[in-house]
Amino acid sequence: MRRRIHVPPERIDGSLARLDDAGRHYLHDVLRLEPGAAVEVFDGGGGLYDGRIEPGFAALALGARRDAARAGLPIVLALALSKGEKVDLVVQKATELGVARIVPWEAERSVVRLEGGRAEERARRWRRIAEEAARQCGRADVPEVRAPASLAELVAELPRGYLPVVFHGDGGTSIAQLPPTIGVVAVVGPEGGLAGAELGTLERAGAARASLGPRTLRAETAAIAAVALLQARYGDMG
Repeated sequence: MRRRIHVPPERIDGSLARLDDAGRHYLHDVLRLEPGAAVEVFDGGGGLYDGRIEPGFAALALGARRDAARAGLPIVLALALSKGEKVDLVVQKATELGVARIVPWEAERSVVRLEGGRAEERARRWRRIAEEAARQCGRADVPEVRAPASLAELVAELPRGYLPVVFHGDGGTSIAQLPPTIGVVAVVGPEGGLAGAELGTLERAGAARASLGPRTLRAETAAIAAVALLQARYGDMG
């Protein structure tokens, strides 16, 4: 089993990676490693290094940087806010499945409302979950996790050239029939479904409507299934 740790670029200086308290705790207390032990370092931006623990656990000595393979197509997951543990699960599994960015958004029928400090606090939690999932699954990059957005912000921030795809219970094309694209934004609604006005806003922004089959899925199941199917259609699971 590879022993891996995330060290962001701002703490990497040439052949040395500075460890913070959390990193020292993970290597020394959780993994129970000794100075000189070998670890794999990933910088969250696609870079990998062979590293060795320096005496005192203040830093890691690094080998040359190498670029890791990336997912075949960037996927942005925009999931409507739901109860915290459900979003936690989706962030973890979407990271394992290779998404590039996660945008929680506040739908009309979302039962959870996050504002101000609570929104930022929850976003920090999701970023930690994404970092841990990236370490576990072997990714060298960590997906960006945005603080909760409104639908208007989600639409305004759609990456140019990406195909927005709305996964909604009432019909839609199969994922196999979606057109070629340089990137996908997968929009998943809350448990109660998207309101008609929300669907209209997304479709005016160019969103296609896609189906996840005949069964009614929970929101967290729909989000994970959508990412997996998009990776099979466009990405590195095909």
